[in-house]
Amino acid sequence: MSTDTLIADRIEIADLFSRFARLLDEKNWEHAATVFAADIAVTSPRAGELRGIDQVVEYIRQAEVEGEHTQHITTDLLVTVDGDLAEAQANSLVYFYRDGEAPHQSSGIRLGATVIRTQAGWRLRETRTVLRWIRKD
Repeated sequence: MSTDTLIADRIEIADLFSRFARLLDEKNWEHAATVFAADIAVTSPRAGELRGIDQVVEYIRQAEVEGEHTQHITTDLLVTVDGDLAEAQANSLVYFYRDGEAPHQSSGIRLGATVIRTQAGWRLRETRTVLRWIRKD
């Protein structure tokens, strides 16, 4: 794999993580297929284990709290690309707030992911979320 291809892949995967955070924050579930592979597998402390894009989106919709918003800040992205497959890890700070108010809850998570190259670009095939800490104000 050329250095140019590797750099382009890493940039696209970084963009994928940004789109994932925006998807969660903006709740634009009709764009889920731009982030998740159809056979996405999710493991998280809140959801347990979910399989398939429809199940993941349905769970997220049902878990929404009326009037509550989130802001995900993802950082420290590490990516290892191996052809059409990549492993990635990132840290994320998540702030929970209501319109015009300071956050009433925040948390720190570690996100692990398996990412695949599809005809439409890189997509999350598996995510593993580990809660590191939570603070309720």
